[in-house]
Amino acid sequence: MTLEARPQTVTAREQTGGVGTVEAPRRGRWIDVWDPEDATFWAEKGRRVARRNLWPSIFAEFLGFSVWQLWSIVVVSLPAAGFGYSTDQMFWLVALPSLVGATLRLPYTFAVPKFGGRNWTIVSALLLLIPTIGLAYFVSRPDTPFWLMALVAATAGAGGGNFASSMTNISFFFPERDKGFALGLNAAGGNLGVAVVQLVVPAVIVIGAGLSLERAGLIWLPLIALAAILAWKVMDNLSAATSSFRASVTAAKRPHTWVISFLYIGTFGSFIGFSAAFPLLIKTTFPDIAGVQLAFLGALVGSVSRPFGGKLADLVGGAWVTVCAFVVMGVGILSAIVSLNAGSFAGFLISFLVLFVASGAGNGSTYRMIPAVFRSTTKDLDGGVDLVRARREAAACIGIASAVGAYGGFLVPRGFAMSNGAYGSLVPALYCFCGFYVVCLVVTYFCYLRRGGPLSGVRV
Repeated sequence: MTLEARPQTVTAREQTGGVGTVEAPRRGRWIDVWDPEDATFWAEKGRRVARRNLWPSIFAEFLGFSVWQLWSIVVVSLPAAGFGYSTDQMFWLVALPSLVGATLRLPYTFAVPKFGGRNWTIVSALLLLIPTIGLAYFVSRPDTPFWLMALVAATAGAGGGNFASSMTNISFFFPERDKGFALGLNAAGGNLGVAVVQLVVPAVIVIGAGLSLERAGLIWLPLIALAAILAWKVMDNLSAATSSFRASVTAAKRPHTWVISFLYIGTFGSFIGFSAAFPLLIKTTFPDIAGVQLAFLGALVGSVSRPFGGKLADLVGGAWVTVCAFVVMGVGILSAIVSLNAGSFAGFLISFLVLFVASGAGNGSTYRMIPAVFRSTTKDLDGGVDLVRARREAAACIGIASAVGAYGGFLVPRGFAMSNGAYGSLVPALYCFCGFYVVCLVVTYFCYLRRGGPLSGVRV
């Protein structure tokens, strides 16, 4: 019996060329023996199986991000559809999915070891039907009160939770030497969903006569069904994908978990926050310029740069790439401020594109730091590296960092809303973001790069 064609219920343990399957009492496709660090196993069996699981995971995560960020582009068309919400209320509709998505990431992380990566991918994909159907129903009713619309927007946070479970699952499939690129590729596929939704939705809702906002939700329904079917047919559950509550508690006690989570607010929090706010920023700051159609470019370049940030981190170390990312992000922010003061939309757009590229690369490099840090700091009783515990705690750290970092998707739009409301300008918020990047740069250098530091001799 092969790994690709085994039944849904297996009553006895089997071994097939180093890859074992086990069922009782579990249901579904389970791989019992998995050791990607073994070069022979990886070359003969592991690489093929890992790649087979990676692509459906990328597609499901792509849809999760698309649904998560649907409201970033839908809110721009609400006034034309007859909704009388204020600018501050529209920023709330943009921010709430990020708040809910960030909160869901921790329980989604635990779902992989509890139910299996394949099984949870099926469930999490089907859960996306709730926000898409809800959006399709309510955006065609201009009399919907704001509190109810805010509740509907919040359900889109289910798409944000997919990231944590997908990244946790894929981290177990690949060896340490390939994790940076694999996790970067998996995340980039998800991040790309932000760009696609901001590119496709504005075109779809105006096809034919008038404005049909309900299509913004309906177009995703067949793709969601396809993602669930692909996960069911192609993916596997790993018995080795264990991240117990105890491991998470232990990881939560490690200072490095919170240092990396803080840095991830600066990288991923910036990417998802600016992605969510960018269309509305362009609409409110340059109302006389038809620039909203270009908003997708930010998420696009940020998504594409992520796997390259991970690959570069594999070569030179994640900490150095992360430091460089924060430097470039600070430059991008300052350039955006100059462009705003000059009233230059072209300068504003280019500055944000630079910011998106740097944040995307920083996403990949920061995630690459996690397994390296835990592999270097997790010791057994004899003082050697405890690889099993390191992997489990690194997986738990991935869930914690992804959750904490995602709160940036809430903080950035709310920061813009408060800056605009109090000062009538985005500039104060941009200065605050720039100052935050300086702090992140200093923290990265002090913890992982300075001479004499605890990890100064390790390529993190």
